[in-house]
Amino acid sequence: MRRPYRDRETAGRALAEEIGPVAGSVLVLGLARGGVLVAAPVADALGAELDVLVVRKLGVPWQPELAMGAIAGVGEELYLVRNEPVAAGVDPDAIEAVRRSEERELRRRESTYRGDRPPIDVRDRAVVLVDDGLATGTTMRAAVDAVRRQRPAQVIAAVPVGSTTSCRGLRADRVVCPWFPQYFTAVGQAYRDFSEVSDDQVRRVLAESTARRPGR
Repeated sequence: MRRPYRDRETAGRALAEEIGPVAGSVLVLGLARGGVLVAAPVADALGAELDVLVVRKLGVPWQPELAMGAIAGVGEELYLVRNEPVAAGVDPDAIEAVRRSEERELRRRESTYRGDRPPIDVRDRAVVLVDDGLATGTTMRAAVDAVRRQRPAQVIAAVPVGSTTSCRGLRADRVVCPWFPQYFTAVGQAYRDFSEVSDDQVRRVLAESTARRPGR
């Protein structure tokens, strides 16, 4: 039986080995919050720029953990992906109310993490999207679709653990997932330490990664 990852950083190092070399101008985007901690060692291994992509799940009002969709922000644009089997049973006004609430939180986090840095520019770049795991896959689907509309050279979706069904549903050029647990219930089962990640941790990891890049 496979042992859980010690923490997100350890998972990131293992994931980087699975990804291997990526040609071109490479940009690694960690999905905030937890994905940023996994993405940092990936960016280091690839010698790539690290940045953050904020994605927010749209939870069903009476069951917030159940995703009826997700929104992702790339630059000034905001993209919505619906989980139709779930969203079909929710009143459109309720969906819109949740979307507005999550958009406010998305913009708050973007401002918190990015400060006065310009929006992400992914055009003609090899973009590696990293999260700490894939359960339903709704947030990663939103991230892939949002980045694709900005015309990158290629999109790679990479996670340390995930369900086979969710990974198959991604419209990425390449999907990297080294671990598909036979009995998959939640991303946290793949980690010994799956502590909640704070905004301060995300900011620190981004700053440290920028300082380590050649030429800085």
